[in-house]
Amino acid sequence: MCGIAGTYRWPDGKAVADRLTDTLAHRGPDGSGRYGRSVGDGEVHLGHRRLAIVDLSDTGAQPMASDGLVLTYNGELYNAPELRAELAAAGVRFRGTSDTEVLLEAWRRWGTDCLPRLRGMFAFGVFDERTGELVLVRDQLGIKPLFLMRRGEGLVFASELKALAAVTGGTPEVDHAALVASLLYYWVPDSRCALRGAEKLPPGSWLRLRPDGRTERGRFWDLREVAAEGRDRARAGEVPDLAAVVEESTRRHLLSDVPVATFLSGGLDSSWLTALAARHRPGIAAYTIGFRAEDARFEAMPDDLRYARQVARRFGVDLREIEIAPDVLDLLPRMTYHLDEPIGDPAAINTFLICSAAREAGVKVMLSGMGADELFAGYRKHLANLLAVRYRRVPGPVRRGVSAAVDRLPVASARRGYRSVRFAKRFLSFADLPEETAFRRSYTMYDRGELLGLIDPDLAGTVDDVLAEHADVYRDNDLDDFVNRMCLGDARMFLPGLNLAYTDRSSMAASTEVRVPYVDVEVVRAAFAVPGDRKIVGRQGKAALKEAATSILPREIVYRPKGLFSAPLRAWMSRDLAPLVREVVNDGELVRSGFLRRDALRRLVEQDAAGHQDYSKHLWHVLTLEHWYRGLVSGAGAGHGPSPTA
Repeated sequence: MCGIAGTYRWPDGKAVADRLTDTLAHRGPDGSGRYGRSVGDGEVHLGHRRLAIVDLSDTGAQPMASDGLVLTYNGELYNAPELRAELAAAGVRFRGTSDTEVLLEAWRRWGTDCLPRLRGMFAFGVFDERTGELVLVRDQLGIKPLFLMRRGEGLVFASELKALAAVTGGTPEVDHAALVASLLYYWVPDSRCALRGAEKLPPGSWLRLRPDGRTERGRFWDLREVAAEGRDRARAGEVPDLAAVVEESTRRHLLSDVPVATFLSGGLDSSWLTALAARHRPGIAAYTIGFRAEDARFEAMPDDLRYARQVARRFGVDLREIEIAPDVLDLLPRMTYHLDEPIGDPAAINTFLICSAAREAGVKVMLSGMGADELFAGYRKHLANLLAVRYRRVPGPVRRGVSAAVDRLPVASARRGYRSVRFAKRFLSFADLPEETAFRRSYTMYDRGELLGLIDPDLAGTVDDVLAEHADVYRDNDLDDFVNRMCLGDARMFLPGLNLAYTDRSSMAASTEVRVPYVDVEVVRAAFAVPGDRKIVGRQGKAALKEAATSILPREIVYRPKGLFSAPLRAWMSRDLAPLVREVVNDGELVRSGFLRRDALRRLVEQDAAGHQDYSKHLWHVLTLEHWYRGLVSGAGAGHGPSPTA
């Protein structure tokens, strides 16, 4: 895992590439490298910051140059041993044991045809000295980021957006459509970028740049096709052995020359991975997180620690516990800097703290259960949308009566929150809507009218564009399975836009690599071969995965209430954050700029404080958006943010 950067036919390319690379120092504290060469009427410059995981010697250093090819690479290839054996059998002689060298030789032998054969997480740039061409590539599922910016025939690229912001000159220009999308989702979709002129290379694709200014784009992997193939397998009666597929992926993800640990929340996904990892690495360490007792009580949060301890005892795992206390809120400006774009999920703080603790203990690699909920319908929204289909059959007068009654209920009192009431209000906010609209509303922050009332009226057309994009992505398939349509939508938008994004940025801020065994091409293929009626059975989400996990986990872990990898936001908002919220609402940069409307924000605060509605997540995201924007206009977002080791 590393940080990569470079310029191609960009003015003052060497100085720019050096600055890009320096900005990424936290991603690779173990080494750095530079490469430069003339190309056409310009130059190419590649930079690299190394986090040494496999082959710790200098033979794994980058940029790696060999016989006319130069590679700067961020990621891990979990099938590198098989590719190495195949290449060696064809006569390739390797200098070291790194997967970087395997990738370089695979590219030499097969070019872009090697890409569908790669199993791992990666983003890289490969330069051919003979042709002068530079090709940029991003992995199949968007696990690793790659940002780029074009000007004329020149291009800059980097692992993080803040690096590009550092070379734009002056104050970077905000893309208001991306901020509108961020308000809707509390994250920026992978198809958009918070800075105008910047973009993200789409997952499963490549971009080729030529010395004459021509460019070419290609796609080597498409989730829609994988989902369609899975549907056909399911119709043919091909039932994947999920237990075998997940175990094989977990085993591959343990490939490392440095210590590996796991996240362990005590929920199904992390518990299964930890148990499987302990099979292959007895005594492996696992990290879990807890909250102040009063915060957990206020939120009515499940006791995840109890389950994590049970798993650790059963499988001989070295469990290390971290408590999140209010002083963690001092991390807010630092986290918004490292997250690159406005992301309002407080789980990013959890990830950073766990990775920081692991790093202090000498652990560089962590395994996460990320992705299982998206692929196997494990979120409450999946079950809720299925229930909504049935709810819409209830006579209208009855539904209206239920809605009126629930609307009068409080979500919190002075001493405690009412979780079931929050869920009921959330469900009724979308239960009457059409399929795509209901699915979007089940996990986004506002409906169209609420969003229009919150922002500059001139952005109404942008709101419609953002909503239309969600509809286009959701409907862009021919699946006839409602549950798998939701899973596909999540895998294309929610997973890369939020969960993989914050996991990458938060972990790399602590110079730690996080691997995601569920977000593996073979696991994904298996996931879409499972029909929706096996993913949700009765009121049991993720049913097929749970059934498979009973091969190793006790049933009380597999079928426990769903855990949370989040934070006690209502407790924080009502106690620790109230003054900061008032400051942002009354005199924040976004309010003064006209992007957000002060009166609408005040209504959110008042209704939340009164306990009538739960707007804690909305207000937390407003705080993250405000801090992100302040950092940008002050220059902190342009590569001058807090020191990674501060």
